[in-house]
Parts: sequence; structure tokens; C-alpha cells
Amino acid sequence: MNINGKDSEHFHYSWTITKLMSFFFLLITSSYLFYCLGFFTHSYDCAQKRLYLLPITHLSHTDPPKPFEKTNISHIVFGIGASSKLWNHRKEYIKLWWRPNETRGNVWLDQQVKTEPGDEYLVPTLKISSDSSKFKYKHPRGNKSGIRISRIVSETVKLRMENVRWFVMGDDDTFFVTENLVKVLQKYDHNQFYYIGTSSESHMQNIHFSYNMAFGGGGFAISYPLALALERMQDRCIQRYPALYGSDDRIQACMSELGVPLTKEIGFHQFDVYGNVFGLLSAHPVTPLVSLHHLDVIEPIFPNMDRVQALQRLKDPIKLDPYGLMQQSICYDKKRVWTISVSWGYSVQLIRGIFLPRDMEVPPRTFLNWYRRPDFIGYPFNTRPFNRNYCQKPFVFYLSNATYDGVANETLSEYIRVHPNPECKWKMADPNQIRVVKVHKKPNPHLWDKSPRRNCCRVQPTKEEGTLVIDVGECREGEVLEK
Repeated sequence: MNINGKDSEHFHYSWTITKLMSFFFLLITSSYLFYCLGFFTHSYDCAQKRLYLLPITHLSHTDPPKPFEKTNISHIVFGIGASSKLWNHRKEYIKLWWRPNETRGNVWLDQQVKTEPGDEYLVPTLKISSDSSKFKYKHPRGNKSGIRISRIVSETVKLRMENVRWFVMGDDDTFFVTENLVKVLQKYDHNQFYYIGTSSESHMQNIHFSYNMAFGGGGFAISYPLALALERMQDRCIQRYPALYGSDDRIQACMSELGVPLTKEIGFHQFDVYGNVFGLLSAHPVTPLVSLHHLDVIEPIFPNMDRVQALQRLKDPIKLDPYGLMQQSICYDKKRVWTISVSWGYSVQLIRGIFLPRDMEVPPRTFLNWYRRPDFIGYPFNTRPFNRNYCQKPFVFYLSNATYDGVANETLSEYIRVHPNPECKWKMADPNQIRVVKVHKKPNPHLWDKSPRRNCCRVQPTKEEGTLVIDVGECREGEVLEK
């Protein structure tokens, strides 16, 4: 086809207009497309042509995020299982560690008890457990109160207390060192599922129940979100285990259904033993002392006192240096050939001869197992016999007082001997010449923020007759415990 003259000019003009219109159409379409996509930085509803923006308060930078606050005692709520029949004397144990206006929690009883004026400030709030008669119970030798006590955590959750990170369960015959409890819980993220405690000192108790169970008398901690999950399912869970014995095995059964294992912290002490627990406390493991249970079963931890008086003796060392309480140090008086073991805030032992640290860190069997036998096979840990040789029987000095020297920034604790030792005819230095042991130690608030290690102790020169002076503290660089 031939196009000439005006027709040709008109054709080129039309073609130019068409190209321009196509270009503008493409430009408008592309703009609209990019408008809808928002360059991936905004949210638009293109169909409605509405722009959604965050509220202006969310975009404000005037309120910086709150700094992370380490777990402290105000974040912990205690749930104490108690019996109305035993409350009158067991409340005295709770008064020893409860800190009015600082600690939070409740004592859960089976029925109302008489209260004395002032007690409401010295113990947790008293509450009556809800009726648990609807739950099945089939254990032939147990007590149905185990169901009631197992529901304490759930009943405490229902109180909807504010700013809670941890629920801590315990019995009315349990003594807590709250500073060390806080220090242990600071290691864990309270926003995660945690079930923290430890097993029994009795191998057979662990076999009968479970090595995966936290024994409730010694205390255990459950993080807040886990407690919420437990509360939602526990009543159904309890109905599935009517043949279980007590409260703590029911808790563990529900933890198993939730898929949460036991996180072991061996500073919780169930004390499923009888008699004198000196051996366990004088060789305490390298971990914070958190709790002592079965106070009605074991002997007073200090001689010539009742149980409450003996625990009161710990008040000063706990105030001065709670993290160092009962921590063992081992050293030697090489000149007199003595082995020295310090359980700070509790006792000092002097022994004729040299005993290696590997032996001294093993608890001597001053106690009987849960079945009242003196054998060594009933424990899930190593023990050693208490030396029967008169000459190697330890000279035991118990804490008499503890003070703080602000100028030197150190504690001074003194230990005295209560019981005499039998006569020994060995021709070597006689510990009978020592009447008092003085221990100097700087408080160390960061002791458990580092990898665990026993403190070191060193015998110091002194001109005080009848006195042994010892310095306890972090091991120096290159310091090794050698005889």
C-alpha cells in the first residue's frame, strides 16, 4: 500500500500519538504496581486504597525499653505444704528464714489453725487448700493429703499474683537459704519451661519413686509459664495416677506428660537420712546451699541445742556471706602435720596426719540411711567411714560467732570444740592444744558467677596461744592443694 502526501503525514502523527499513549499507560500501570507493592516497606490495601499505619505511640522513641532485671526475691512465690496437726511447732522453722515484706507466698493447710498475735507478720499467708476428695487415691500405705499438696502450685497460680517468675514448693519442716535460692534461679531463663530440684539422698527412695523426680520436701522451683501449663492440665493428670504415693511423684508424672525433664540442682537437700548430718554438711558439694529438709528427723545441726536454736546459729554467717555458707576448704598445717577442713559458717576439723583432698571431699558416714542402716550401699553418692582410730578421730570445732570487719572488708568467724577427744599417744603435735579456730574470709558475692571451684585455705602465723588462724578465699593463680 502506498501512502503519500497528507496521508503519510497523518499516519506518522497517529503513530506517534499511539506510542506516547502506550508509554503513558505503561508508566501509570508501573506506578500503580509499585504503589501497591510499596517497595516492600509499607502495608497497603490497594483494593480499598487505604493506608494502614502503626499507632503513633508505637513509633515513639520517648519510652526506651526497660533494662533486664535479674531475678530477685520479689520474683519468687513460695507454696508451703503444711499440716494443721504439726503447724504449732513447725511454724518456728519457717520463721527462721521467712523475711517479712520481702518474701512472698502462702502456707497451704488442710484446715484452720489457731494463730497467735504477730504470727501473721512472721510467716506466709495461711490458706486452706480446696477440696480434693473427688480425686481417686489407691496407694495402700500412703495418705490422700499428697493430692492436696500436689495442687499447691496450681492453686497459687490461680491467685494471679503479679510479677512472678518462679513458684517454689517446700514443706513446713524445710529451711531455705533464700539468697542462694535466688542465685541458683538467676542461672535460668524464667520465660522457658523449667522444673528444678534434686533427688533423694536415699538410693532406694529414688528407685521407688524416680531419679527424674524433684523431692518436694527439699524444695523445687517451677518457672511461671510451666506453672501455667501445669495448672491447665493438672487435675486431669492427677486422675490418671491414683496409685502414686505422694505429691512430688504426681508433679513429676505431670511434668513427664508435659515433656519437661528435671533440671538438677544439688543444693536442695531432701535429707532422707537419720541421725547426725555433720558428715553431709562438713563436706558440702561445690554448689550453693539452698535448703535443708526433714528437720524433725535429723538431729540438731549444732550440738547441745534444740533444732530451732541450732538453725538460728546460722543467722550471722548467712547475713555476712550466704554464698559461702557450708563451703568446704581443705589445707594442711605442714609443720604440725595436720589436715584441716573448713566448712565455712559451720565447722572446722583438725585431723592428725595427711589426708588427700580426694578423701576429704567425700562425706563421712555420721548418719544412717533412710532405712536406718549404717552401710554404704544405700546412697546415690560416695561416702566414707568415720575413722575409728582414736588418734585420727577429727577434732571438731563448731561455729560460735561471726562478725564483719568493715575496714579489712572481711568476716571473722570463730569455732570452738564442744566434745573432748580420746587420748592419743602418738609422738606428734597434739590438736588438744587448740582451743579456738579463727577463720578470716572476704565475702564474695560473685562466687557462683564463675565456674565452680572450692575455695582455698591457708594456715596463718599467730602469737595467740591455743589459737589456730586460717585464711579462706579464692585460690590464687597456680595454687594447688598439695601436702
